[in-house]
Amino acid sequence: MRKVIKAKPKSLIKRARQIDQALTVVYPDAHCALHHKNALELLVATILSAQCTDERVNKVTPALFGRFLDAHAFAAADVAELERLIQSTGFFRNKARNIKACCQAIVDKHGGEVPRTMDDLVPLPGVGRKTANVILGNAFGIPGIPVDTHVGRLSRRMGLTVHDDPVKVETDLMQLIPKDDWTMFGHRMIFHGRQVCQARKPLCESCAVASMCPRIGLGANDD
Repeated sequence: MRKVIKAKPKSLIKRARQIDQALTVVYPDAHCALHHKNALELLVATILSAQCTDERVNKVTPALFGRFLDAHAFAAADVAELERLIQSTGFFRNKARNIKACCQAIVDKHGGEVPRTMDDLVPLPGVGRKTANVILGNAFGIPGIPVDTHVGRLSRRMGLTVHDDPVKVETDLMQLIPKDDWTMFGHRMIFHGRQVCQARKPLCESCAVASMCPRIGLGANDD
């Protein structure tokens, strides 16, 4: 039986779009902070970004991408060398194995080219829906909402979702935000989460969307 998704209230859709419009004004230059020149570099950088800052990843990738130029090179890489190059990103052993296995799958199943669909990206080692949406939206211009810790936290705090599961959060946001704006909405939420709506001490007094935010999960003295 086909799953029926309950439509969101018009008032919630209106508020979500007002929030997006306000964030557009505040962050007109929001963008993917991971440095990359192509889809493969973005894929590898996104894998490295797990439990690591984008700034740290950007310090590691120039040498990494200078050493391994394509998926074939990563697939043939010595794991110990990969580990050495990415060690400062944390969890480097798992990341090195995932990068090598991911690129081997890209070579074996996709002719060495990063695939352009969610169904083809998600089965790759080290790739989930968040990473797939990053690739689709930023490398191929295919709309998607990558739900990281910032997007999930802000969406719950703003009352745009009640879910913790990133896939359910993504589904809720897709019903609230126009499809053409999905990718940029994700960037703006990430920028806002880093600069204003932080996890422990959100700067509600200087927040551009404070009047539209129910501040769910925050006590009266938490800002």
